[in-house]
Amino acid sequence: MDTFWCKNCLNMSTRPRITFDKRGWCNACQWMEEKKLLDWSSRTDELKNIFKKHKSDGSGFDCMVPVSGGKDGSYVSYQVKHEYKLKPLTATVKPPLSLELGDINLKNFLNSGYDHIHISPGSEAMRLLNKTGFIDMGFPYYGWLTAIMTAVIRMSINMNISLIIYGESGEVEYGGSSETKNTAIYNIEYMKRVYLSGGHQKVLKNSGLSESELYFFMFPSEKELKGKNINFVHWSYFENWDSYRNYLVAKEHCGLEEAEVNNSGTFTNFSQNDQALYALHAYMMYLKLGFGRATQDAGIEIRRGAMTRDQALNLVNLYDGLYPEEYIQTYLDYYQMTLSEFDDVIDRWANKNLFDKNNGRWVPKFSIK
Repeated sequence: MDTFWCKNCLNMSTRPRITFDKRGWCNACQWMEEKKLLDWSSRTDELKNIFKKHKSDGSGFDCMVPVSGGKDGSYVSYQVKHEYKLKPLTATVKPPLSLELGDINLKNFLNSGYDHIHISPGSEAMRLLNKTGFIDMGFPYYGWLTAIMTAVIRMSINMNISLIIYGESGEVEYGGSSETKNTAIYNIEYMKRVYLSGGHQKVLKNSGLSESELYFFMFPSEKELKGKNINFVHWSYFENWDSYRNYLVAKEHCGLEEAEVNNSGTFTNFSQNDQALYALHAYMMYLKLGFGRATQDAGIEIRRGAMTRDQALNLVNLYDGLYPEEYIQTYLDYYQMTLSEFDDVIDRWANKNLFDKNNGRWVPKFSIK
């Protein structure tokens, strides 16, 4: 089938699990329409019942909220604490190549009044899993992506917290599987299949790490989960998700600072400022699928009514697929690879149906329509 783009936003038909209607609108844009007619009050009641079910006896925490210091985790934490008057334990899995701005934002968030736990899995195990994920899956921070699920779940068990609240369902909000659109609670099988692209066991095995070294990167067994009744939810299920509103709330109440210039590969400056590997992740996404960070950001702006498709198209053509030149040496040092080895991995994952290599760089064969 020929490659095509959403008629409303710029989502590409190559996006995993995405679907389109007869108008040529992707499921993210269809969801945008549905949300305007949705009875959010019933979902608010559902959230209150979930909170009631998992609320502590007053001596502990009511839920765990993974945070990076960025806009979305900060917003969710703020809503839980100040709107619902509950006690969240916020948790951060330390990214491997953290950026100064990300460290500042996390500090500002903590200073705005939240209990917090920093989870730092073994740095060498994290490095090897990230390197293995980069080579075997085309995911440059696969170990960290795994740990923001596995390590958080393990910590919740140890802390006797049975509700974990993540931000948005990227599949529902941005295009992909719609299977959790009308279901508040999802499970570990979904995490493995969708968020980890079905490669979790493969990456763990190929890393060569021992079971003890992989503790924070393995999902708990059924035996470990027995009787724990842990539930996972996305906050975006319960209210109309708006990334820009989250940014404004986080800026006002949690000390969020944006970058002085736009981020690598996009026109925005207020998200994904915590780690250097995100720029490589976005570049690999572009080479594998044909769209990058600017396309994702533009889609968000279109769906919230802040940008036309033509305006978005100009920005995507200007910014998408930027080679993260400023971080290349950092990546080589981190992965302990030569430039030739690094480029070989990139070349292997580049989609030859979408790109040609010209003067050492992959350039698109396609023009967005």
